[in-house]
Amino acid sequence: MPRTIFLADMNAFFASVHQALDPALKDKPVIVGGDPAKRHGIVLAASYEAKAKGIKTGMTVGEAKKLCPQAVFIKPQHHLYLQFFTCILRIMRCFTPLVEPFSIDEAFLDLTGCQKLFGSPVDTALALKKRIREEVGVTCSVGVGPNKLLAKMAAGLQKPDGLTVLNYEDVPARLWPLPVRELFGVGPKYERHLKLFNIQTIGDLARFPVKILKRRFGVNGEVLWQCANGIDYSPVDPYTLERVKSIGHQITLPRDYRSHEEIKVVILELSDLVARRVRAGGYVGKTVVLSLKDANFTWLSRRCTLSEYTELAFDIYQAAVKLLTCHWPEGWPVRLVGVALAGLIPKRVEQLNLFKEKEKLKNSERACDRIKSRFGEKTIFRAVSLTKAGVQYG
Repeated sequence: MPRTIFLADMNAFFASVHQALDPALKDKPVIVGGDPAKRHGIVLAASYEAKAKGIKTGMTVGEAKKLCPQAVFIKPQHHLYLQFFTCILRIMRCFTPLVEPFSIDEAFLDLTGCQKLFGSPVDTALALKKRIREEVGVTCSVGVGPNKLLAKMAAGLQKPDGLTVLNYEDVPARLWPLPVRELFGVGPKYERHLKLFNIQTIGDLARFPVKILKRRFGVNGEVLWQCANGIDYSPVDPYTLERVKSIGHQITLPRDYRSHEEIKVVILELSDLVARRVRAGGYVGKTVVLSLKDANFTWLSRRCTLSEYTELAFDIYQAAVKLLTCHWPEGWPVRLVGVALAGLIPKRVEQLNLFKEKEKLKNSERACDRIKSRFGEKTIFRAVSLTKAGVQYG
């Protein structure tokens, strides 16, 4: 039986959440990102009204302010986006149990064999879109195809509030003329290498000898060739979130930080954010990753493995500071800091600490979690966040 796969992609999701919560923002240019007063950070999301003014994701807040001075700038509130997407997933599971979250604003659905329940794929997609719009207050674009790849490509062909069906026979006419960069899985690096073979479009890639691609890129070469031809055998996996490998957070600084003491404050704030998300997901992890970028956009990423699994900000912070002092020279400017906890596993058992120091830390951090969940993220935070080096709550 041919498969029927949906990819539902929420339109300008972060901005749409704020417009749904505040009707006064409807039809206004809304930008979610850093703080325009401090002129730092980047644009994480922009409403379609802001995009019409030239605002793009990844643009600095300063650039966005110049392009669209009348825009409403909002600091990101990830707990809100998670709450909204949880509601959206609940709606999706009313149509099929086979729902695979792909990111915080899109998910795959396998509706194979559901025609007798909900009608044709188009009727089902319209019903899904209607429920999300009426019950959550955001719009989405839905791509329909015989596999995940074509559903994903279809969802991107019509935005916002689109509905596109893409079958195997549509691939030559609708996908092959597109630039190869628009093929799912082709990033800037692959694009540069493919252009060395004069592969400019998806059609060029589809018609290129697969043996040469395999020789140059290994198994990935064959996967790229299959994708260009609309071939994808991967299943919709509803358990994908149970195999999260890492949780991280990064922030662009309002200015260059040069002293380790200042950078440590940011690392502490990020460690708190990461640990809270790890605990909320029911995980523990063992590998701490520190990422740093200087003013010339030179990246450094280093990791270390802890002696035991943890969910504590204190453990993440200590390991990240050790990486900082070992690998980043004092006085060298830092523009971006990122902290992550990797090697995650579901937390099923808890090892008690003989000297009870860790137990005090766990109780303290969990108490803070409960306070923030009930009264908001800014109701309790560390005093160092009020210093000049603090970026989260200052």
